[in-house]
Amino acid sequence: MEAEKVSNVGAEEKKLLLDVNESPKTVGQWIILAVQHVLAMFVACITVPILVFANYQTATGINLGSSMIAPTIVAAGVGTLFYLIVTKMKSPIFLASSFAYMPAMEAAVSIGTVTISGRTIPNLWALPVGMLFVGLVYCAVALCIKFFGVGWLNKLLPPIVIGPVIMVIGLSLSTSAINNLTNVNGGPQNYNLIQIFCGLVAMVVTALCAHYGKKMVSLIPFVLGMLAGYVVAAIFTCISYGIADTATAAYFRVIDFSPVKNTFEPFGIQSFFSCPQFIWMQESAPLTWGEVGQIALLFIPVSFVTICEHIGDHKNLSGIIGKDLLTDPGLTRTLIGDGIATSLSGIICGAANTSYGENVAVVGVTRIASTKVIALAAIMSVLLGFLSPIMAITTTIPACVTGGVSLILYGFIAASGVKMLISEQIDFGKTKNIFVASVILVSGIGGLVLKFGDPTNPTISITSIAVSMILGILMNCMLREPKTAQIKK
Repeated sequence: MEAEKVSNVGAEEKKLLLDVNESPKTVGQWIILAVQHVLAMFVACITVPILVFANYQTATGINLGSSMIAPTIVAAGVGTLFYLIVTKMKSPIFLASSFAYMPAMEAAVSIGTVTISGRTIPNLWALPVGMLFVGLVYCAVALCIKFFGVGWLNKLLPPIVIGPVIMVIGLSLSTSAINNLTNVNGGPQNYNLIQIFCGLVAMVVTALCAHYGKKMVSLIPFVLGMLAGYVVAAIFTCISYGIADTATAAYFRVIDFSPVKNTFEPFGIQSFFSCPQFIWMQESAPLTWGEVGQIALLFIPVSFVTICEHIGDHKNLSGIIGKDLLTDPGLTRTLIGDGIATSLSGIICGAANTSYGENVAVVGVTRIASTKVIALAAIMSVLLGFLSPIMAITTTIPACVTGGVSLILYGFIAASGVKMLISEQIDFGKTKNIFVASVILVSGIGGLVLKFGDPTNPTISITSIAVSMILGILMNCMLREPKTAQIKK
């Protein structure tokens, strides 16, 4: 009955242009639709290695975060392909690096570090071990669901909990979108109205193409939006080269073309093709058996959090495409696909894979749910890590442009949570529902994080999304619905 309800809601509210098992009419459409998914996940995907490895350098003096970008992109493609195979090409989900594991990753690589010639060598082997634990937890939960069903899970995570959690996921990412748009990471002195203008151009063009576009234009609003923002940014950057004043020129220079320049200097085979430096190729501090238990304590608690995010994303996507993915291909398959993909990603780049709300939003806006498009995007992601020029050009996309598009992407995720509450006819006239939603929204958006151990360097840290979900579950279990008084005859 529940699956039928999801299907009917999806059919009424969102007619898909391409269903899950359908293919684009032309190869050109197929390619451009796949490119859109790659662009949607790209910035968030590469942000994880950049932040986690920011304080480390390779043996050649290159920042380790920059060196790990290509392996992370490859791992996203490999993990997505594995997930699609396990789910029998029935779930249009793209997997990429997870932000939820960043605190655990940063703590893990600092375990048992060594210093050589003033350079700190991180414990990179801790990451594949940690992701192996995550994969095992995912598979264990999947097997429990297979043998005991999902009834217990539906009671634990009803729509009144999942809906607000989805809203928190989208709204918690809003800070990231604004930071990219305003270049806040560069410091207050780098606040730049020109960059904000470029991002807003990308946002407006995306919205106009999605709302008014016909045929192909309506299918690729994010590609066109980012292209428009990039063109405007390139115009301002070209103007900057004609300005004599250094400070003013820097203000107008939105795009940094140095990655392209460095790719072709010196000119050679590596200017076109290079093998990513996977995590096993990097210099690492030794890992001891005594540290394995500490690594397990870092990663296992977070895995339960991302399992709930996994369920939320799949419920969200189920409403968009009009098919209950928790029933077919089933939560057992989706969890195993996601969990083992994370273990594979750990071996390749050290990061965890997770379902990406950005790509779910692309499916919702474009109404293209074809898993064959997702598969091509995954293949492109793998190839991208090996193709030096494309990798270089892609990394020149300014953060302000992706930030502008993210205003729509992340907002769509939050709005999907509202849509779930409406479609499930959640009655906010009931005090219980108000309390459950209130606790989730305030704790999640407010950023309530639980830290265990030394507060300045906690051994275990539970993210605000996880805390909000846990509090919502507890509140939902504690507040029982009053029994309806029976009328005596």
